[in-house]
Amino acid sequence: MGIGIGVLLIVVGAIFAFAVDVNLEVVDGYVLGWILIVGGVLSIVLGFFMQAQRNRTTAVVEERRYDQR
Repeated sequence: MGIGIGVLLIVVGAIFAFAVDVNLEVVDGYVLGWILIVGGVLSIVLGFFMQAQRNRTTAVVEERRYDQR
């Protein structure tokens, strides 16, 4: 999920940064685009990092057997 959202943020950020001229009162469209691109890259990096941690985690199953007497 993190990787897909990251790609979406990069695409939307690239549209704002390079294709559309938007001037909001708070932030310029160019700056908003670069903020979204950086957020998308961070989302992808964190997604890969979390997936790598998930793959290294092991589960220990303990099984006890008792003789029926």
